[in-house]
Amino acid sequence: MSLLSNSIIIKQKAQELGFSACGIAPARKLVEEEQRLKAYLENNYQGNMGYLANHFEMRLDPTLMVPEAKSVVVVLLNYFPSKLQTGKVPIVSKYAYGKDYHFVVKEKLQKLLQYIKTEISPVEGRIFTDSAPVLERVWAVQAGLGWIGKNGLLLNKELGSFFFIGELIIDLELEYDSPFSKEYCGRCDKCLNTCPTQALVKPYILDARRCISYLTIELKEDTPQDLKPLLDSRIFGCDICQDVCPWNNHHLPHNTPEFEPTLEFLQMDKSDWQSLSLERFNNLFNQSAIKRTGYEKLVQNIRNVTSN
Repeated sequence: MSLLSNSIIIKQKAQELGFSACGIAPARKLVEEEQRLKAYLENNYQGNMGYLANHFEMRLDPTLMVPEAKSVVVVLLNYFPSKLQTGKVPIVSKYAYGKDYHFVVKEKLQKLLQYIKTEISPVEGRIFTDSAPVLERVWAVQAGLGWIGKNGLLLNKELGSFFFIGELIIDLELEYDSPFSKEYCGRCDKCLNTCPTQALVKPYILDARRCISYLTIELKEDTPQDLKPLLDSRIFGCDICQDVCPWNNHHLPHNTPEFEPTLEFLQMDKSDWQSLSLERFNNLFNQSAIKRTGYEKLVQNIRNVTSN
């Protein structure tokens, strides 16, 4: 089969597996990203996420993770829920409503990789989704799936930004998509102007140390006193810069059953969150991304937004 035929087959299979979009880029060193990444780290915008400074060269060059890598297959998976939390209860980011996306995306990618091995070629490769030194949004742009918006997130004309990104890095040459070369944010600054903590220090640059997602998930100690009033009832993650983005005005709900929230979660009110026990935490969030922050940190976050 031709390179083009193989690429078409892979994209069709990705769609069959439930992915919302798929693009393919040639594996190469991202030379143009080197100075940008250095500047970000030198400004300490990563906060205490020290791992972002690790494996610097590997982040730029996928062939250091997968020897003889030829292609980066990038997939998107919509996670926008059909039902949302209501009221001013402690708010959880939409991506954490259901089963931990790491499990879901990787399982689908594993099936895609196995299909490639069986139906196309006995390739060697690795699976990634927000769990390794891979510049995912950059690769998505390289694969023609969208542009990086002023909030630093990947934006796609059809899907907006409420999706997960995953990659297969494989040693198989394919037909490649053209990099997405346009930017459709225009003069819109809604994400910058709406962020309550002003974490978006300028277009495309996020200072994680002020980001509510970082403060409620990554930061091991308590949220700084001056930022607590700005959490806006959020106890795990933040969707504010996505909610105000015009490209998310016409989002469609996902069709991935694993991402569906339980009725018990959706019905939790302020008192339920305040009285959350370790046992209930483990039962409710056993397979959720929320478990990543840990019970004690989550309780601390709850206190920060319900103390008044």
